[in-house]
Amino acid sequence: MAAPRALAAAWAVTGAARAAGRLRLRPARLLQSRSPRAAVLPARWSGSSSALSSILGIPAEKPPGALGQHPPPVATSKEEQERLLQNQPNQPQNPKVLRIAIIGAPNAGKSTLSNRLLGRKVFPVSKKVHTTRCKAQGIVTYEDTQLIILDTPGLTSPLKAKRHNLDAAMLTDPWDSMKHADLVLVLVDVSDHWTRDSLSQEVLKCLSQFPHIPSVLVLNKVDLLKKKFILLDLVTQLTEGVVNGRKLEVTSTFKHNSSSSAKSPPQITQTSPEGGAHESHCLQETDQAQEGSSLGKNSDVRASESSLVTEEQGTKRCEPRDLKNMKGWPGFQEIFMLAAVHGEEVDTLKRYLLMQAKPGPWEYHSEVLTSQSPQEICNNIIREKLLEYLPLEVPYGVVQVTEVWEEGPSGELLIAQNLLVPRKSHMTMLIGRHGKVISRIAQEAGQDLMNVFLCDVRLKLKVEVKS
Repeated sequence: MAAPRALAAAWAVTGAARAAGRLRLRPARLLQSRSPRAAVLPARWSGSSSALSSILGIPAEKPPGALGQHPPPVATSKEEQERLLQNQPNQPQNPKVLRIAIIGAPNAGKSTLSNRLLGRKVFPVSKKVHTTRCKAQGIVTYEDTQLIILDTPGLTSPLKAKRHNLDAAMLTDPWDSMKHADLVLVLVDVSDHWTRDSLSQEVLKCLSQFPHIPSVLVLNKVDLLKKKFILLDLVTQLTEGVVNGRKLEVTSTFKHNSSSSAKSPPQITQTSPEGGAHESHCLQETDQAQEGSSLGKNSDVRASESSLVTEEQGTKRCEPRDLKNMKGWPGFQEIFMLAAVHGEEVDTLKRYLLMQAKPGPWEYHSEVLTSQSPQEICNNIIREKLLEYLPLEVPYGVVQVTEVWEEGPSGELLIAQNLLVPRKSHMTMLIGRHGKVISRIAQEAGQDLMNVFLCDVRLKLKVEVKS
């Protein structure tokens, strides 16, 4: 007996291809410790600092223009993409390279940050966990430097993997990425008050297994925090009070004054190893403070004074410890605070990563943006929309089958994909009333694909119940 069929004539026809928008650069404002390497960097990097230098009052020059303004598009055919991947890299005179693993709990924003660093959306993003199902590489090529970003699934436990019926690769891929990384970014969602005050056991296990790999703490979604002073407490807990071999001591005193609504900026003091105190600095509010990155702005506290004292210690390798008693990791070299979804402070992090690159041959041609095939990107983007618009576990049971992938008469890309669902009720939800759900999915996915391939895209989605 033939399976029930439903045809959703949902076409997404994009407009003319547009060049990608420029990344907006903002000055660094929050957390970074001084790095010994900073003194020997070229002058063009003198303005590239993360957050701790701003808290300590270290002045930063105005950074140069935005990075990666026009990343290359992804090839529309599998053959062309494979040819690009197999091409010999067009090595510059003095090439540098850095392989970066981004790890963290599910839904921390790893793929969003990866897309922002690349300057083009090639990794799926959704509010639901486990959107990224396997490791994939993104390539940033800037002047003589190449960054290879290893976007990985969220670190999860075998118990959770079994509960969500996840592939075994989702347990092993983050660990495999760590083995090949020169630097690791640990992403923490500071808007999640249930998990933000400690690193997961999976993340701690990963860091303790590879203590020789430099690690950087990235606090994401700071724009969603109303009480910015919480960030200092989170830094202390997530680093166990040690950053780049220096001990951090945070003391907060809150003074409530009912007669005044004025707020005093945090007073930041740095003490030298000999015990002498350097000049205290005030963290001044800027026009960007309203967007969620200034510690001085807090509508709930009338006045606050926070001091952060750093004490020089010898940089030493972390000894093995009982991970069950650990909430943070004392081996982080730097700390960054950003809002990846809006691009806040992403260029600051990007400049830092470019500075960390070591001399070495490029692995990819400068025209390569990702190691994924165009079909993989298409499947991931459509699945992202399914996760976004279908309830509960429904989207996880959808099977995608591409039936048409060809160039149209006017050079547009024609894609037809069949979505197979296990139940008729799922088909009804996926199509939606008057076909509104499937039409919206096709329209939004088609727009994203146009931005990936920089060409017109016509996407047709059809829904069937699996026999």
